[in-house]
Amino acid sequence: MTNMLSTGPSLTLKNKIKLFYFPVLIIALSLQESKCFILPAHQQSLRSGVAVQPHHDLHSKEAKAFIPCYKCRKSLGVLFGVNSTADSDISNISVDDKGKLHETVSEYRKGLSQISRNSDDDIRGNRDEKVNGSQPQSSLDAKKTRKKRVTMKFGGSSLANADRIDHVAHLIKNQIENENLQPRAVICSAMGKTTNALLGAGDSALDGLVDVGALRKLHEVAIDKFDFPKETRDEVTALLNECEDMLNGVRLLQELSPKSLDQLVSYGERISVRIMAARLNQIGVAAKSYDAWEVGIITDSTFGDAHILKSSAESIRGIFETQVDPNVVAVVTGFIGKDDNGRITTLGRGGSDLTATAIGSACDLDEIQVWKDVDGILTSDPRVVPNASPVRFVSFEEASELAYFGAQVLHPIAMRPAMKKNIPVRVKNSYNPSHEGTVIKKEHDGTHLVTAITCKRNVKMLDIVSTRMLGAYGFLGTVFSAFEKFRMSVDVLASSEVSVSLTLDKKQKLTPDHPLLKELRECADVTFKRDRAILTLIADIDRSSEVLATVFRVFSEENIRVEMLSQGASKVNISFVLKDDDIERAIVQLHKRFFEENDSFLSATSNTPLMAEAPADLVAP
Repeated sequence: MTNMLSTGPSLTLKNKIKLFYFPVLIIALSLQESKCFILPAHQQSLRSGVAVQPHHDLHSKEAKAFIPCYKCRKSLGVLFGVNSTADSDISNISVDDKGKLHETVSEYRKGLSQISRNSDDDIRGNRDEKVNGSQPQSSLDAKKTRKKRVTMKFGGSSLANADRIDHVAHLIKNQIENENLQPRAVICSAMGKTTNALLGAGDSALDGLVDVGALRKLHEVAIDKFDFPKETRDEVTALLNECEDMLNGVRLLQELSPKSLDQLVSYGERISVRIMAARLNQIGVAAKSYDAWEVGIITDSTFGDAHILKSSAESIRGIFETQVDPNVVAVVTGFIGKDDNGRITTLGRGGSDLTATAIGSACDLDEIQVWKDVDGILTSDPRVVPNASPVRFVSFEEASELAYFGAQVLHPIAMRPAMKKNIPVRVKNSYNPSHEGTVIKKEHDGTHLVTAITCKRNVKMLDIVSTRMLGAYGFLGTVFSAFEKFRMSVDVLASSEVSVSLTLDKKQKLTPDHPLLKELRECADVTFKRDRAILTLIADIDRSSEVLATVFRVFSEENIRVEMLSQGASKVNISFVLKDDDIERAIVQLHKRFFEENDSFLSATSNTPLMAEAPADLVAP
């Protein structure tokens, strides 16, 4: 120890102290429980891995110098390569330095003692409060001041151009500063109609034409408007060049597989997040862009409609806990991911909502926010019903049904991660951020007979009537086996022992000469109908008789015929199949009755004479 202190003629007091303090974490590993070494509070800190500034305790109160014990000397000697067996003295430290050193140690000990007393007082106080059945005041204060941790998802219409990018960036800043939010992740779709433009560019490349001029202009205008640094400009330009190179490959190979198409459309989101992160940094919000796979979004290999793997939840949580600074906004690509082989996949249309809920669920956040271009979930499509109004609350089940049956607000499966953790989802309007929007939660609000009206158009309908004397299980088994064989998904179904009526949406490529119909006709008469629509009421099914009474009264007044009726097992929806030509008129009139005419609404919810059955002339055979 003496040799160590005497090496170097210009050793200052500061450096001498460092020689004792700096290696303490390493020394602790070898000294373990040495009583003469580190104060008890610091021993506990070292065991927990917390970096502190412990000091060597004196061997005795009578000691006149700062002298570590043999183990300390030995460890320091091994560390610095000096003779640890030499007697420890401080003959080479000046008297003034000795005094300053002892004074520093003394003050440090006083501080530790005060910290220890305060900690003991806090522990006793919290224990007393728990015994009395109340929460510690510090805990209550923390809840009041703790920021609400959220994900914020913005769709293409919210990010349509440079001005909208600027608007959303300032919106995020305002939410942080004035709404007490802490966005752990901001999920961005591609700017405006970029995804459609990329799909069109792929088709053009197959026809021998490669043109990304419009895409370049959209994104370069934003770069020029904000005068981004060279690093951001280079990143965006590199992605645009890579996109153009890929399109040239498509032109030469004359092939655009689902795998290649997923990579092609991914460029929209990947460019968008880099522009958004750069703009946030410019206005004083620390942000960093991430491709979805960089934060743990791993999918299966179903290109065009991939599903996020269950194992992703753990990966997302681990990455956000260890690699993403909570004080830096992570700007993450929506809609895309990678499979286990590192190939880019897409989650299908509206998949950015699923990205937001997957991250929010994995990180156990307080709320998931989905920012759209409307004031939340509306009572109906405002393009059909101008008077449609926002709904304050809907349940997860209601939101899922709305999405499945045509409401262009949420992805059909986006609610699942949030439902699993019971995390509220708030749908808000980026064009009107002061509006509270719609909160989607576990509980059903129960205050309205009908929550919303939606529809799915351009569907196909099949009436299948058995021609054999088969039992119900035989006939239905034959029908559903045929649908499984040809991978056809059914929307709405109504059945009896010898007949089935069902619908398929426009995604199902069903034509009158499809092999499915040929196989079904071997055991049944099949009627194929086009141009049908499904009208769905999200309603309180416990009061379905009241709902149906009002619906059929409206249909009778408007001479609208129902071709099929189905009340799903979900217990929140009633669906009607109508001719597509009648659907808008039906929605407008039902909306008036349920939402706009108070007297009619009240009569529907209380004193309406219930119809035993629908008028015969309204239900098609």
